[in-house]
Amino acid sequence: MYEQIAANKRKTFLLIFGFVVLLALVGLAFNFLLSGGVVGIVIVAVIVIVSSTVSYFNSDKAALAISHAKPADPHQYARLYNLIEGLCIASGLPKPRLYIIEDEAPNAFATGRNPNHAVVCVTQGILDALPPDELKGVLAHELAHVKHRDILIGSIAAAVAMAITFVVRIALWTTLLGGDDDDGPLGIIGVLALVLLAPLAAALIQMAVSRSREYEADAGGAAMLGTGEPLARALEKIDAYAKRIPMQKVNPAQESAFIINPFQAQPQAQLQGPGPRGGTQQRQRGKSLGEYFSTHPPTAERIARLRAMQF
Repeated sequence: MYEQIAANKRKTFLLIFGFVVLLALVGLAFNFLLSGGVVGIVIVAVIVIVSSTVSYFNSDKAALAISHAKPADPHQYARLYNLIEGLCIASGLPKPRLYIIEDEAPNAFATGRNPNHAVVCVTQGILDALPPDELKGVLAHELAHVKHRDILIGSIAAAVAMAITFVVRIALWTTLLGGDDDDGPLGIIGVLALVLLAPLAAALIQMAVSRSREYEADAGGAAMLGTGEPLARALEKIDAYAKRIPMQKVNPAQESAFIINPFQAQPQAQLQGPGPRGGTQQRQRGKSLGEYFSTHPPTAERIARLRAMQF
């Protein structure tokens, strides 16, 4: 199990490193194709650093506002407070602030720039749908996000993706407005390739980072409990609900924050039948194209990994 956590950390580091390399390559290509542009890149860097810093330090406020969350009353939600306090004592983490989203779809997310400024937010639906041991598994998963400082990692990934988007837009507008024509058609083709391929590559890496963090939070949450079974059962239920009932009070921009993608419901969706342990059937091997653009790993794969963990 600890080998899996270490492997997930290495994968995330390599993805972030790849992100930075991609940004450097885009900047060099921009500089080469447009015969200069260093000043533009510096301006982009300053804008991205400032905006990302502001976003990072206000991540909890923004996430709670667009989710229409409200503070959880300690008396009304005593069970929730008791579970989170027990997990925090066991894991050595400060107790996060607790918030509730009045939505029937079961789901949860964590936010905050560090463990001392963390927030765990759950829906009313998850409190109604899960027994205490499964809810504890979900809370452990969210605390693992806090412990691993995933908001910081997500902010880095978003900042680099933003920088790449800014650079390619500058390249496009510089070309359209009649920048240096010395490179002729080759320069135009290069800029168009940059505009098309760089954001695609950035999106793929950003989604891969998000999926890697979910795997690591699953493993970290299971480690807190000493078993992956409660979280595995919880994921089965939350995923089944999400395929039928989309969240109503949450902005789709928050998709990656939740433990399960809350916007996967399709009209007349056909859910997979129960598997050997009451969950979804085992998925076929190999990835579909859509999975590379998904913010979350396949739920069946997450459940299989949790149930295969040895403690």
